[in-house]
Amino acid sequence: MSEGRIFNFSAGPSMLPEPVLKRVQGELMNYEGSGMSVMEMSHRSKVYDKIITDCEANLRKILGVPDNYKVLFLQGGASGVFAALPMNLAANGKADYIVSGNFSGGALKEAKKIIGDGAREAGTTKDLNFTRVPTQDELDLDPEASYVHICYNNTIYGTKWHYDPETGNVPLIADMSSCILSEPIDVSRYGVIYGGAQKNMAPAGFAFVAVRDDLIGDEMGITPKIWSFKTQSEKASMINTPPTFPIYVCNCVLEYLLEIGGLEEMKKRNVAKSALLYDYLDSQDFYTPHAEKIDRSMMNVTFRTPNDELDKEFVAGSVEKGFTNLKGHRSVGGLRASIYNAMPYEGVEALVDYMKEFAAAH
Repeated sequence: MSEGRIFNFSAGPSMLPEPVLKRVQGELMNYEGSGMSVMEMSHRSKVYDKIITDCEANLRKILGVPDNYKVLFLQGGASGVFAALPMNLAANGKADYIVSGNFSGGALKEAKKIIGDGAREAGTTKDLNFTRVPTQDELDLDPEASYVHICYNNTIYGTKWHYDPETGNVPLIADMSSCILSEPIDVSRYGVIYGGAQKNMAPAGFAFVAVRDDLIGDEMGITPKIWSFKTQSEKASMINTPPTFPIYVCNCVLEYLLEIGGLEEMKKRNVAKSALLYDYLDSQDFYTPHAEKIDRSMMNVTFRTPNDELDKEFVAGSVEKGFTNLKGHRSVGGLRASIYNAMPYEGVEALVDYMKEFAAAH
């Protein structure tokens, strides 16, 4: 870590790779001899067209997005896509949502505004305080649903889907906001994958959507053009001014990932980081992990001390150690360490050392 930098365990916006930040810093005033910053240039210019075209090409390459999928860069983040999905995909007024945490529940609420009771909860672990995701035999899926929606990684509760639910002929839709680019995935198993950029991709400002071609074009008449997958794909995500700077940074991140070995290398690093923290949690009895072992997230590690007062003391002490954003989400409490791609192994080592020190003192 560079001098003056801290270990930022924020759930998002999160850390960006230092090589990317330094590259952006170097190109900030004069991008590739254009005489201006990316923040200043027209999104219709040739120089910016290359940026967004390269970003799509690199995202397709690194994720292995098949040719029969469109890749979109949309404003409004994942929360905007919550509303776009039923407007674009649920022409028959039916959609199943598996609620495994806060954001999948939020997606269901948005869908209900569009298609009413046709948006239904097809499974949940709310009664378990979302300590795991539902199993296949706990699901009640409608074979006539337009799609089945899951949130692949649950940022707030620290859980992750380690299997893809069987949905028959019904397309599976996955919100991958907080785990995208953390490991290889088989995009072809999903009708749509999407997510906000501010975890592993770029600064906050856009959502990416990869949508299979056969799911485009049957949208509701009420669908605004800004949320129309058909219109956005026809206009290459350019029906209005896109979030130019975050897309530029995203391309820098993608090029960095390709340089270090792609998602196979990123998975290796993330497995090592999460194993270091989980192995310590499982070796002691002062801290209690929230998520069950079978469904633990590599990206968001949730745990707590013996009581709320000690949680507060832990957070206060962590700031003095050069950490930030270890307080758990208000709906869960406790503590949370988000260890996204850009968090170095040394950051997790330092956190574990502090956890040991704090436990010994209390």
